[in-house]
Amino acid sequence: MSSGFHIVVCGSLVPDPLQTLEPIQGPQGPALKNEAMLPVILDPWAGHALYEAAHLAKNNSGSKVWLVSLGPKAKLQQLMMTIAQKAPFELVVLDGPASGFVDAFEVAQALASAIEKIPGLDKTKLLLFGGCASASRDAGVTVQMVGERLGISNQFLAVDKLEVQGDGSLKILERIEGGQYQISRCAGAPAVFAWATGNLPEPPNNPQVGMMNMRTIMPALQKAQPVQISTNDISFSNVEVPKQLRKTRVVKDVPVDQIAREIVEWIKG
Repeated sequence: MSSGFHIVVCGSLVPDPLQTLEPIQGPQGPALKNEAMLPVILDPWAGHALYEAAHLAKNNSGSKVWLVSLGPKAKLQQLMMTIAQKAPFELVVLDGPASGFVDAFEVAQALASAIEKIPGLDKTKLLLFGGCASASRDAGVTVQMVGERLGISNQFLAVDKLEVQGDGSLKILERIEGGQYQISRCAGAPAVFAWATGNLPEPPNNPQVGMMNMRTIMPALQKAQPVQISTNDISFSNVEVPKQLRKTRVVKDVPVDQIAREIVEWIKG
C-alpha cells in the first residue's frame, strides 16, 4: 500500500469568463482592458486538478497537497478567500503576471524553481498535478515542461481518472479521440498528471477547512517571491475578440448526407 503522496498542484487565477474581455495593446505588450478591475476565479482545469488532489490525499494517509500559484498576490489573496474553503492545501505564491500573453516556457521555469524550494517535499512521492489546458495560458504545455524541469518522465495528459492500486501502482484513464479512454499503468510516483475535467464535482464550502488553510495562506502571501516574466521572446501582431458570425437557414426533410455536404462547403468557403 502507498505510504502517502506529496501532491503539488499548479494553478492560478483567470478573469471571470462571465465578464467582457477586451484585448488592448498596453505599454508592455498585449493586455486586457481594465484587467486589474476584473473579478477572478480559479482556472477551471486547475480547479479539477486541486479537487482530485484533495480527494486522493484524503484517501491515502500521509499525503499532503500544495497549491503553487503564479499571479498578482493581491488578486490571489482575493481568490483564496473562496478557494480556501474547498479543499485542504498549503499555498506557495509567486507574485507575477497572470495574463494570457506570457511565455509558457518562462512560466514553467518559475513554477519548477518554486517547487524545488518547497520545504519537506519528497520527490520520490511527488505527483505533479495541473490542468491539461488553461482559460488564459492555453499553451497546453506548461505542466509538461514543469515536469521535465523536475526530471519526471512519466507524464499523463488529459486525465479523467486516477486510481491507486493495491500494490501502490497507479491506473490512469486519459482521454483520446472518439470519446474513448487510453488506460495506462504507472509503477508509482513521481509522475505528472494534466487533468481534463476529472470525475469529481466542486466540493461544498467548509468554513473549518477555510480557517485551517488561512493560517498558512496569509503568511505565504506575505512571503510571496516576485517573479519577472519577460515578453521579449514573443510578439503579437494583433489581438482582438473573435467576430461572431451566424447564418441560419431552416429546412425540412433534407437528407443527412446533404446537410453534411453543405456544412463542409460552408466551412471551406
